[in-house]
Amino acid sequence: MYGRKVKLRFLYVTLILVTLILTVYLVLKSLEENVVYFQSPTEIKTLSELDKNKIRVGGMVKKNSININSDEVNFIITDFKNEINVSYSGAVPNLFAEEKGVVAEGFLKDRNFFSATKILAKHDENYMPPEVKEALEEK
Repeated sequence: MYGRKVKLRFLYVTLILVTLILTVYLVLKSLEENVVYFQSPTEIKTLSELDKNKIRVGGMVKKNSININSDEVNFIITDFKNEINVSYSGAVPNLFAEEKGVVAEGFLKDRNFFSATKILAKHDENYMPPEVKEALEEK
């Protein structure tokens, strides 16, 4: 009924569509494993059940809450409504300080305790690295 050219075109279009669908599925599946959700301390307090996946908790470092031991840093992240205790082993970024923004990536132990594997200190939009500032002042 259909000519040879029409059948070949239909076959090519079908193969391209199947390949495209399979590629999109594989990309989305691989991205799903690498997604890290961001939550505030208030959102963590209202969770119905605790998830064992890696998450990020963000907020401000509470004043007078940083406690540095020989191998561990303990501090409190607050969003000015709720707080969560954070424990981290490792070097903290230079911008990490009290009453500054911070994002901690790691695992939730319970609604009040977070074990961080990575600390990301946040800065405002006016921040400029010292090297760039010096280079601009020279010109």
